Order: sequence, then C-alpha cells, then structure tokens
Amino acid sequence: MNNGLLRRQDCLLPETGWGRLCFAESSPYVGSAWTDSGDDSPRKTLKHRAKHESRSVPAHPELVACLRTHLAQFGAAPDGRLFVRADGQTIRYATFADLWSKARKAVLAPDEFDSPLGKRPYDLRHAAVSTWLNAGVSAPQVAEWAGHSVDVLLSVYAKCIDGQEERDLRRVEEALASGSNNGAAQEEPLLCRRTEDGGIEFYRPPNIVVYRMSREELEAGGR
Repeated sequence: MNNGLLRRQDCLLPETGWGRLCFAESSPYVGSAWTDSGDDSPRKTLKHRAKHESRSVPAHPELVACLRTHLAQFGAAPDGRLFVRADGQTIRYATFADLWSKARKAVLAPDEFDSPLGKRPYDLRHAAVSTWLNAGVSAPQVAEWAGHSVDVLLSVYAKCIDGQEERDLRRVEEALASGSNNGAAQEEPLLCRRTEDGGIEFYRPPNIVVYRMSREELEAGGR
C-alpha cells in the first residue's frame, strides 16, 4: 500500500496503548508507462476484498505515538492524507525510496546494508507477518490482519513458523499438567467424622458431604 493513502480519518490513535489503521484501497507503484490512466500509482481495491470493503489492522503504541507527533507538527492534507508533498500532491515513489535507503544506511551495519535485509519498504509487511506468527498469534487472526487467506498465509510463511515444535510441545505439556492439577485440586481425599446422632459421614474439605451412615447402619454392619 502506498503511504500516500493513509488518511487521518482512517486512524484510531489513542493517547496510550494500541491503535487501529483502516485500509480501504491500495496504490502500488507500477510506473505510468504501465497504467491506462498514466498514473504512477493507480488506486485499486484491496486484494481478495469486495469494492468498498476495508481491512483493519492493529497499530503498535510506538507507531501510534509517531503518527500523533507527525499530525501535531505537520497536520494533514485537506482530504486527510498524512503524507504529502509541500504542494499537497502525492509523494513520488523515488522520494520515499531514497529516504528509505538513507534510513537503512543510518541504522544497519555495512554488510547488512548491502544485503537484501529490508531492501524495500514493502519488506516491512513480511517482517510484521513473521513477527505475529512467531509471537504465537493464531494463523486466522494473522491472515485477517494481513489480508490473506489462511492457506496462502501458511504456504508463504511456512518457513518462519518451522522449528517451533519444541515450544508447541511444551505448551501442550503445560496445558495437560494444568488440567491434571486442576483435577487433583477438585478430588481432595475423603475424610471421616462422627455425626451428632452417633453415625459417621465421609466428606471432602472444606465441608462437602459425600456419604453418610447412621448409627443403626453402623450397628447393622453398614452396607
């Protein structure tokens, strides 16, 4: 998605905590020579979505803070767009590609800068999806956030969730142990005490009577 499409009215940006971003269109850069309209980034509906259907994704608190700061300092375009040129027009792909390259050079080691690591802004999408999956977010939820079907998600990102069998087995073991402990807690040992009429009763703490025998039953030898 072209960052020029992000609008103030599509953002839920609370003062603290997680926010939400709502996407209703995409605007991939393809070059004017390849479009019927001559636009570099024609607007189109989201993949696998009906016209006018949107997709909502969570915004990390740090991103929320950055967007709030940006709006406070620069405001938004009349139509609500957050990122525009000084003349109000859409930022060209070459501009933010150059800024992205400078940002990578500033934070990455030389060998990392020369590698494919985060080569394109679009790579952040793959990083986000991989992070969600590795954090244990369910595949259906990640697919909803990313705009994929679950089948496509698992086929594309299968490698990033490989090697987690040990963690998953540990979770199963912990769940079974928890269930076993809960069962043990409910099955306290039976205790016995004398009743006022001379009989006895069996109970579980704190005071759950399971079975009672009267004095007559005891004298008769019980059941």
